[in-house]
Amino acid sequence: MEMGKEVVNKQVSFKDYIRDAPKESDMELKSSTIALEVKEGTEDVVVKNLYLSCDPYMRGRMGNYHKSYIPPFTPGSVLQGFAVAKVILSNHPNFKEGDLVSGMSGWEDYSIIPKGNNLTKISSIDLPLSYFVGILGMPELTAYAGFFEVCSPKKGEHVFVSAASGAVGQLVGQFAKLMDCYVVGCAGSNEKVDLLKNKLGFDDAFNYKEEHDMNATLKRYFPKGFDIYFDNVGGSMLDAVLRNMKVHGRIAVCGMISQKSFQNEGGIQYISLAIPKRIRLEGFLQSDYMHLYPQFLENVINYIKQGKITYIEDVAEGLENAPAAFVGLFHGKNLGKQVVHINDE
Repeated sequence: MEMGKEVVNKQVSFKDYIRDAPKESDMELKSSTIALEVKEGTEDVVVKNLYLSCDPYMRGRMGNYHKSYIPPFTPGSVLQGFAVAKVILSNHPNFKEGDLVSGMSGWEDYSIIPKGNNLTKISSIDLPLSYFVGILGMPELTAYAGFFEVCSPKKGEHVFVSAASGAVGQLVGQFAKLMDCYVVGCAGSNEKVDLLKNKLGFDDAFNYKEEHDMNATLKRYFPKGFDIYFDNVGGSMLDAVLRNMKVHGRIAVCGMISQKSFQNEGGIQYISLAIPKRIRLEGFLQSDYMHLYPQFLENVINYIKQGKITYIEDVAEGLENAPAAFVGLFHGKNLGKQVVHINDE
């Protein structure tokens, strides 16, 4: 790429802090002309973004009312998230023009990555590039670390997964099946339930929107209780889970997408049951387990090639459709991992 070349750069910017579920109107598509260049004496990298990842954690960055593990977005700034990109200019010794990389980038056509921070070079493998913001990226390292490290599963245990057809849940269930566990998942539509049972290999599944008493529902699917709960939703589901877990059960708290509003999060009524049942409830971040990434990558690539894992992604086309794709996460519109394809190589 010619240094200083001027290009049109489409961007999705964040308007202002929110308290409720995100709306498309909270974001704005803008376009400007920029010169692509890296300053002499820096190790900056300029990339052309190819695929963007839509992830629920980004909702937390749209507010500044709770201290979190990652800083909030700045109003008026370009949204950021995990991406797959192509290097077009580089002053960094580890990256050269033409390299394919994954890491944190902007929701825009072109981004400047200071010092190449958090970029990882993608080795040449015979799998779609979009997989590196999905099954080979942050969401599935989350599933891998959360299940194997936090949940400490044993062969044959009973496992319940919420938001089971999403990016993380679909892999957790399949990892559990690889350990001969009995796995039940819940999702928000009959189409997703059918997917869990007939394509992803769950032993059973149910549509939580059709259930009016979650405590009774869990007793129906797990008459003797269950050992592991992989929590992607929080709220009243977690309360019902506490009533149905076995002694020495483990709960991996991965996400709480049910808490669309931060104004009235409510409380957990049955948390006291964690004492007599000796339940271990642990929140975690995938960033705590980055040392497992090489092991994770090798294992999951082998599982894919051996046909032991099925992966489902929902690909939206065009940066202009990124806000709708993101907002759709909070209304169950995605079927599998939500990805946005914005540019070809």
